[in-house]
Parts: sequence; C-alpha cells; structure tokens
Amino acid sequence: MTLSQDQLKQLSVPERLGRVARQWQAVADRELAPLGLTYPRWSAMWKLVRIGDGASQKQLAEALEIELASLMRTLAQLEQQSLVVRRVCPQDGRAKRVYLTDAGHALVKKMEAKILKVRRTLMADIADEDIETVKHVLAMISRNASQMCSEQKQREDKHGGDAQ
Repeated sequence: MTLSQDQLKQLSVPERLGRVARQWQAVADRELAPLGLTYPRWSAMWKLVRIGDGASQKQLAEALEIELASLMRTLAQLEQQSLVVRRVCPQDGRAKRVYLTDAGHALVKKMEAKILKVRRTLMADIADEDIETVKHVLAMISRNASQMCSEQKQREDKHGGDAQ
C-alpha cells in the first residue's frame, strides 16, 4: 500500500521508524536475492562477521535480537548452502560455535558491496551531521526504552508478575 503525503505526515515516530526499517530491508532483500539469500540468512552472516567468526549460537541470536529457535532454522539453511558450519564448543560441549566457510566468506564480500550500495543510495543527499543527529536520537530512544523495560521487569518481579 502506498501512503499519500498527508497520511505519511500523520505517522507517529514509531510508525515512521518501522516503515523505514521495512523499506530498507525490502530494498536490501531485493539487492541480495540474486545471491540466494533471504533477510534472516544474510543478516545472520553479516552479524557473524561483525561479532566474530566462532561466536556461539546464543551470542549470535542475542546480537540479532531474535529467539534462538529462529536462528537455528536459519543456521540449518545456511549449512545446507555450505555457507556456515557449527562446531561443538571445546569448553562447553552443550554449546555450538558458528563459523563461516570459505564459500561463506566469499559471499560476504559480495554482500558487502551490495549492502554498501544500498546504504549509499538510501542515504544519498543526507548531510553527515543529519545522519549523526538521527543516530544520536535513536540511541537516546533505545536507552530510554531499555531503562523502561528494566523498570517494568523489576516491578513485575516485585509484584509476582502482576504489572500495575
């Protein structure tokens, strides 16, 4: 659905954030589709590179802010594509660590060029200081949301789950 300029102006900040995030993801997905990757797959690979090859499945799920069960399906698909391998952690036999294969590393190089192209295109004609302002405002919103979630959890724990 395409919104009119009037409808766009009426969107709240959370609605605008969600809309922009979905649009960005859709553009990136289309750009990366020829590589055989969906958003869950390419974002897992991209995040693994950022946090470090050999991260535990749990660390990767936390970094992606998704449930471990969702990540497990994605990792199984990436393994089928021979892009990642999972190995038992030597220090904790219950945990598995995730590594990109050589093919995975090569694909990440291709992904990076496409992701940077998307970023450049979507942020064209936006001044660096405006981008820094947006980052700062989003960091403040995130900090406030984290604080509020923490306070809510403390109240729930204190009152046995009865939120007031």
